Amino acid sequence: MAYLDLDNLFAAPAGSASGSRVIAARTGFSALEWNVILLARNDSVASLSSRGRVARALGAIFGIAAQAPLADPRLEALRRIAVHAWRKGLALPAAEIERFVAAGFHRAQIDTLIARVTA
Repeated sequence: MAYLDLDNLFAAPAGSASGSRVIAARTGFSALEWNVILLARNDSVASLSSRGRVARALGAIFGIAAQAPLADPRLEALRRIAVHAWRKGLALPAAEIERFVAAGFHRAQIDTLIARVTA
């Protein structure tokens, strides 16, 4: 006699479960990446540009240290787009989106980031 599972009558094929995990991984962030996103909330858009000679000289005179970029280029790309997301919402510069994708992130992760930041 055969067993009929009525709870999962239209269950997905066995291979599709791993496919959904891959999609979830592409739209989410690791714990370290979420920490970078949350820390970017305190950064200004001015922290993304390099300081000129006058700003460096005034910083040296008044003891104002420049904010150094993160050592990991991938996390720095995430920080940069997160700063723009915190400050400007959906108005993300195209260059920052390209830098984000070039660092190994997926475009779907931008939606997750925007949803979290603007919530």
